[in-house]
Amino acid sequence: MLEQVLPEPVAVVEALGDDETAHLALYPQEAALVAKAVDRRRREFATVRACARRAMVKLGVPPQAVPTGQGGAPCWPEGLRGSMTHCAGYRAAALVRAADLASLGIDAEPHAPLPHGVLRTVSLPAERQRLAALAARRPDVHWDLLLFSAKESVYKAWFPLTGRWLGFEEADVEADIDVRAPAGDAAQGRFRAELLVPGPVVGGRRLQHFEGRWIVGGGVAATAVTVPHP
Repeated sequence: MLEQVLPEPVAVVEALGDDETAHLALYPQEAALVAKAVDRRRREFATVRACARRAMVKLGVPPQAVPTGQGGAPCWPEGLRGSMTHCAGYRAAALVRAADLASLGIDAEPHAPLPHGVLRTVSLPAERQRLAALAARRPDVHWDLLLFSAKESVYKAWFPLTGRWLGFEEADVEADIDVRAPAGDAAQGRFRAELLVPGPVVGGRRLQHFEGRWIVGGGVAATAVTVPHP
């Protein structure tokens, strides 16, 4: 899934479900974060960190703990940038060397419509108009869910660069379809997120938009944003 929409320098590891023994490999500082969590939460937490450590090995970095910091964001080893995501039946981690990308964000969601009323809380009027046009072209894609996921990926790429919250109304996302993708439960394309607040400064240059890609398949919708160095 995500390997198809992320550039080559990024190491991606995915899991379809939980590793029942992953909790045994948690570092003490990680285990403390889920000591009081329900069993399901502990399993997904441990599995996605197991994915992250396998991605570290792909990059030639010794496996290390992934604790959380400000806002619950993962704290990556020095010299790495990364993002993790989990949803029902799917876990993934994507890591890259800091020299190759300034930031990245990934998100995955079960491919189903958003609950009633949620779209209006996460979207702008112009976005909803564009979603209607996309739905006419590819009615098999749940565009409301895809928009939500894209904004989640945008936020995950934004936060490490700014340390600030980004509201759903502060990014205007426009998606497009890869016309080469077949019909059915397999589709992909790109999206662009215009930042409606001052963007982060990367390499002395202020960014006012992020670029990303999306993919739908196997009952999962996934999105990814990469922020290159200027």
